[in-house]
Amino acid sequence: MRNGSYSDMTDERIQKIKSAVEAADHISPEKKTELLAVLAKLKPAIAEVAQTSEEEAESISRFVEASAHEVASNKERPESVERVLHKLKQSVEKFEASHPQLTAFVTEYSAVLSGLGI
Repeated sequence: MRNGSYSDMTDERIQKIKSAVEAADHISPEKKTELLAVLAKLKPAIAEVAQTSEEEAESISRFVEASAHEVASNKERPESVERVLHKLKQSVEKFEASHPQLTAFVTEYSAVLSGLGI
């Protein structure tokens, strides 16, 4: 990794995601809490992947950010969220054996988004 640049970028990305979720008035406070709790697992799961593939870790975190922003801003278009989630799931499939924590995070994250009616 390049002098912690990935870690700094992840912190900034996570903060943007949290802000978008917190600002979404169509998501109930309970669901926001649940979504934010699962997002808190993002950094360690992706940091583990970044140790061996920073490019893949960046791609996965972009899909997480995109799906969170879709959920936060697009209650009318669940198909766009489904499309991003599908790409996210595809991007972690190859890490299922080597990074089970990441796979578990994506599964839990998808379940929470599904609980939002997506």
